[in-house]
Amino acid sequence: MASIKPSTHLADVRYEIRGALTRRARELEAAGHDIIKLNIGNPGRYGFETPPHLREAIAGHLRDSEAYGHEQGLEAARETIAAQQRARGARHVDVERVFIGNGVSELIDLSLRALLQPGDEVLLPSPDYPLWSAATILNGGKPRYYRCLAENGHVPDADEIEALVTPRTRALVLINPNNPTGAVYPRALLERIVAVAARHNLLLLADEIYDEILYDGVAFQPLAEVAGELPCVSFGGLSKVHRACGYRVGWLSLSGNHARSADYRDALQLLAALRLCANVTAQWAVIPALQDAPTITMLTAPGGRLHEARKAVLDGVAASAYLDVVSPAGALYAFPRVRADAIPAFDDNAFALRLLEEESVLVVPGSSFNVPASRHLRLTLLPQPAQLREVFARIEQVLMRMAAEQPRRAAVA
Repeated sequence: MASIKPSTHLADVRYEIRGALTRRARELEAAGHDIIKLNIGNPGRYGFETPPHLREAIAGHLRDSEAYGHEQGLEAARETIAAQQRARGARHVDVERVFIGNGVSELIDLSLRALLQPGDEVLLPSPDYPLWSAATILNGGKPRYYRCLAENGHVPDADEIEALVTPRTRALVLINPNNPTGAVYPRALLERIVAVAARHNLLLLADEIYDEILYDGVAFQPLAEVAGELPCVSFGGLSKVHRACGYRVGWLSLSGNHARSADYRDALQLLAALRLCANVTAQWAVIPALQDAPTITMLTAPGGRLHEARKAVLDGVAASAYLDVVSPAGALYAFPRVRADAIPAFDDNAFALRLLEEESVLVVPGSSFNVPASRHLRLTLLPQPAQLREVFARIEQVLMRMAAEQPRRAAVA
């Protein structure tokens, strides 16, 4: 009997954060190995808890959650999101221009499906969060990558972005604060990028899921406020700032001139209706999450667990003979790089596999984030600082062995 062939749409789709290395880690665990996992940004797996008042809000509304809800989400939750966006300077955001989904992941897919024709292009950062590339491809689009190099602090160059624009370019994606690099974009840069979008009639798509996870007094600038009347889709949610990944509650808000985005808004509503509604139960947590005092700052301030984990990573890199890193200003990750002068011949996938097999540490190779010839690895800041210090001791051991092998390989060649 013939085997079932998957869709050819998947040929160029990758998501190595939960890919082959993760499967190998599970095999090693089944064989009795204790694996330190640094591959995912899932706070609940590292001992973080959702704030109790969010749980209480859900528990108090279980009886109100048994029917399908509005396709765009609970009206009270959408009102709260719209109010937050307006307070941040977004123009013309109201309850009809807010959509709640089963996480930002679902809404990224919907936002691109509502926009793209086959062959349309989307400008994406390199490195990117790979779901953006996957959703672009699966909806018939073509990713075009603008570089966010370590030499530039992992922030993009507006002129390089503009040079990539073609007649088929429809949208420009920003991930700020950035996953995987931790870069936070300054206002002056955002103003230049908005000017590019305005000149070429591009839809701005702002992935801001890490908006309140910031370090050392760095400020977050929402893109919608800078965009003004230019249509801008801003994405947020409960998963990271509020440590509620499993609730699967994300939202998008559409700001800017109503007339220019009316048809697009209606397309989003059609797609939202086709999947009936998002998880109703967890949406009750949106109101207290956005209206009550923030809970993330105690973790990112000096002495807080995330701040100290970040310090452990920076200290580990500083002590290494092989690594450098751009200090992450936000988000939950670091993106260190193996220096070319220390190990000239380097393959990030081979390194990640060796680190897993030899030292029982799981990280994500930088090439998984659409970085060509990557010398990077991404690791999460969620483990305890002491464990991260142990991780860097193990990373150094593998890099030391790789460096020692290089002269022998050169001689053989």
